[in-house]
Amino acid sequence: MQVGYIGLGVMGGALAERLLVSRPVKVFDLNEAAVQRLTQAGATTAPSAAGLAQDCDVIFLCLPRSRDVRAVIFGDNGLAGGLRPGTIIVDQTSGDPNETRKMAAELAAMDIRMVDAPVSGGAAGAKAGTIAIMVGGAKDTVAELRPIFEQTSPNIFECGDIGAGQVMKLINNMVSTCNRLAMLEGVTMGQRNGLDLSVMCDVLNAGGARSKASENMLPAIVEGVPDSFFLLQLMLKDLNLAAALGTETGVPLQFGQLARGMLQAASNTLGPEANLFDISDYIATEAGTSFKRAT
Repeated sequence: MQVGYIGLGVMGGALAERLLVSRPVKVFDLNEAAVQRLTQAGATTAPSAAGLAQDCDVIFLCLPRSRDVRAVIFGDNGLAGGLRPGTIIVDQTSGDPNETRKMAAELAAMDIRMVDAPVSGGAAGAKAGTIAIMVGGAKDTVAELRPIFEQTSPNIFECGDIGAGQVMKLINNMVSTCNRLAMLEGVTMGQRNGLDLSVMCDVLNAGGARSKASENMLPAIVEGVPDSFFLLQLMLKDLNLAAALGTETGVPLQFGQLARGMLQAASNTLGPEANLFDISDYIATEAGTSFKRAT
């Protein structure tokens, strides 16, 4: 099966590069520098999304938002112009599950199958082959794709029908954000009360408050080196989607809504180019302190 990949940003580029370890991959992206990086890693290139569709049996997408996925599939010179019956589209975007279900239905009328398979674990996890893949789609199609997924990572979780993987990703990002914000508030209070940041890092990671945030972000704060360059705006997008899904399905999401509001306030202050790590300085500033190790 010829595999294609569209969307070669930080995450998509890492996922495509991981696939290249095991198989040929044809790529397309509007960012020529991103295409060049993958070409140097061994990928072949397509002149357009439609051109890629003509040559590929399975096409992976990893884009910022579901509206970008729709544009790549159905827009000018998009995939729809070259898709052959039986092709499988795998959407690895952290997107809107409702919109994904709509696109899947439109594609089904063209005899094109769609699966959603967002991931968690960062670009480092993608490159290392340890990333978690959350899959939603028809069981027979997922079974057909499993050997390709396994070339990315053995950590494959079948979550249900189309859209279920993206629901799981929204849950994952909402919970991880709540953990991150709670950890930052706690150590900010510690700073204001004279505790050493490195000591708090050791204690939290040895006790019941340990989380991915305390294990990764907090040591990075101690060292003064960002642990993530993921855009704050994209995480806010995911929490907005989670909040909308909660409203739609009657789930209050009281902590999730609070986290969403905090990210919105931070984004308003820090601007559209801020990354997720920058929220640490925002929370410290709100508390009238800064994250510096005590001497």
